[in-house]
Amino acid sequence: MSARHLLFSYGTLQLREVQLDTFGHVVESDEDVLPGYTADYAEIDDDRVPGSPRHHILPVVRATGDPRDKVTGVVLHVTEAEMDAADEFEMARYRRVSATLGTGRTAWVYVTA
Repeated sequence: MSARHLLFSYGTLQLREVQLDTFGHVVESDEDVLPGYTADYAEIDDDRVPGSPRHHILPVVRATGDPRDKVTGVVLHVTEAEMDAADEFEMARYRRVSATLGTGRTAWVYVTA
């Protein structure tokens, strides 16, 4: 059995169309929060989001260290291969870090590069 990873998503990877395009299916997920981070927005020139214009505004998160700050999202339960596919989709814009979620679980999250 393939190793499972937890991946916190606050943006496009939550979208059904993006999951189908990136992973080939919709992955199991559940809601959680990312404390100590805040969301900003950045203009992105990218045509990989189905149904979106090439140039659009996407959320990005950055660490603040303040536990009162939090970002809401979902935790995606992904395999090693799906994690690699998510990296390919996200790593041009972000970097992946490990973070503790509101539920106490540790998950990967893409943060501003």
